[in-house]
Amino acid sequence: DAPNNRTSGFRFFRENAGGEQRFKLNIGTGAGESWFDGGDAADVIPDTDDWHHFAFTISADYAAVYIDGQVVKDGAFDGVDWTGCDILSIMSGAPRFTGWSHLSDQSYMDELRIFNRALSQSEIQEIIVTESGGSIGYTPKYDGETFYLGFDNGEFQEMVSGQMMTVVGSPGFAGEGKVGGNAYAGATDSYLTFPLDGLAGNEFSAAFWMKINAMPDRAGILVVGPPDPDNPGAENVRTSGFRFFRENAGGLQRFKLNAGNGTADSWFDGGTNADVEPDTGEWDHFAFTISGSECVVYINGEVAAQGAFDGIDWTDCDMISIMSGAPHFTGWSHFSDLSYMDELRLFNKALTQEEVNQIIADEM
Repeated sequence: DAPNNRTSGFRFFRENAGGEQRFKLNIGTGAGESWFDGGDAADVIPDTDDWHHFAFTISADYAAVYIDGQVVKDGAFDGVDWTGCDILSIMSGAPRFTGWSHLSDQSYMDELRIFNRALSQSEIQEIIVTESGGSIGYTPKYDGETFYLGFDNGEFQEMVSGQMMTVVGSPGFAGEGKVGGNAYAGATDSYLTFPLDGLAGNEFSAAFWMKINAMPDRAGILVVGPPDPDNPGAENVRTSGFRFFRENAGGLQRFKLNAGNGTADSWFDGGTNADVEPDTGEWDHFAFTISGSECVVYINGEVAAQGAFDGIDWTDCDMISIMSGAPHFTGWSHFSDLSYMDELRLFNKALTQEEVNQIIADEM
């Protein structure tokens, strides 16, 4: 027998790919099937004695495959159909998926968990952290602190959750830091992203240090925004999320905040109060806060811009970009920032000026 009916249920399996093993997901939709094959991105070297983590999620309209916490293939589909399905086979395609010789897997397997919902990427990464030994030993220092990037361990690792950042391009490390021995070093077409899950709320704050370069003379720094499918490569929908960025101002760099309330956007531009001289070799501290009634931008602990605000809307926002406007705020050429960044902290509350200055004092 060689059963191979793929119009219902699912099949997660592996195959040779030039000496590596390629992992694929096939799902039946009732009338047909959908394939999720990540190509080279889904290849893993076998026989290394290292453990790898695999996950896949299926919802009514979307499926994704993850290897070691990173998406290797995802896409839309019409939803799974379970007609005629009565068993789950573990570590073999038998008895229902053997038509292409996907028989028993002689690998080791551990910690198999099955869920009745589609996990988010951050949830998958949390499972990996927990099963790799749990907490990485960082306890948030400040009230409301939800995220911390210190860069000292030579990895782009968020310390509260232990999750690794998604790295785009080739950002580096500065070999020096405002605190500790390292910091983020920007590079062209390079930045970090992180899932927004657990970070977005009615209030939000960010605080960090930068050693500012002069060129490029405009760049995105922290951006949470929705996709703009009508303008690929030049996205600029500003009705939700926020955008913190810098632009040339007569040879200085002016720092601005833009935030969306769901129907429109609001600007927090302090003019000359928000200007900083680049290329001085000095570290400058930046913070901004968002609440249901106002936004405030701080530079070196002083208010640079402040104004009333109706409250932030997070519609269609799913990630934060760090040190670039890409991918969702590039319509005005706010691409990668080549400056250094250190001690990035995010909060689920609107920090007071006193709290901002306490962070500065602690990190001096």
